[in-house]
Amino acid sequence: MPGGRLTQQERQQIALGLADGLAYAEIARRLDRPTSTITREVMRNGGPTTYRADLAHRATERRAHRRRQTAPRDPKALPQTHGRDAEAVREYEEAFTTLLMQQGLPKMMSRVLTCLYTTDAGSLTASELVQRLQVSPASVSKAVTFLTGQGLIRRERDERRRERYVVDTDVFYQGMMAAARSNAQLAETARQGVGLLGPDTPAADRLENIARFVDFVAESMARAAEQARDILSTKPGTTPDGTATPSPDRG
Repeated sequence: MPGGRLTQQERQQIALGLADGLAYAEIARRLDRPTSTITREVMRNGGPTTYRADLAHRATERRAHRRRQTAPRDPKALPQTHGRDAEAVREYEEAFTTLLMQQGLPKMMSRVLTCLYTTDAGSLTASELVQRLQVSPASVSKAVTFLTGQGLIRRERDERRRERYVVDTDVFYQGMMAAARSNAQLAETARQGVGLLGPDTPAADRLENIARFVDFVAESMARAAEQARDILSTKPGTTPDGTATPSPDRG
């Protein structure tokens, strides 16, 4: 797949594809680009309903100009640990942020959460987030207040009494269980409609089938989350009980 920045012509093709109702994957296939590139391009420039090729191109040029101006003090330009490619890490963080935004998380909150997830320590202070993200302290404060309120991160004090923001992998378990409870509530509400609309009516049958489907999904989600919870605290390459994962070629 070709590398480099999207050209203005490619952005025009993206706009035409969106107007035709094409999926990101199909637009990416036609341009011979990764789907993540198209997704990130659209989401950072207004979304699928308001994307405009000319505005997106000018916005990209402005961002590139700002990066060139701030390059000497940009912390992402510092050497990466473990031999990581700084540019590849930056591209991955943008893709991860875009995915979180697609799931409904505001942009700054998505950036903070991505920063925490991709940090080896799994925790950062407010000043470290400000430095890494190159945003104002107020922006970080607002984001962490939202994320802690949602239970996505937590606060703790380090040995120097500084407040640190910590991301826990257990949040995925909690999120899955919350989704299961929400689905169970949906099923209950659907069944209330069955009694209200009268049994053996087309509308009641429709709601009952929805309730049965959502009930099954909710129960499956909760059961799977409970069974897989230990994976979140297991070192890759081992089973939850600490033994080595069998090699795939051993049957």
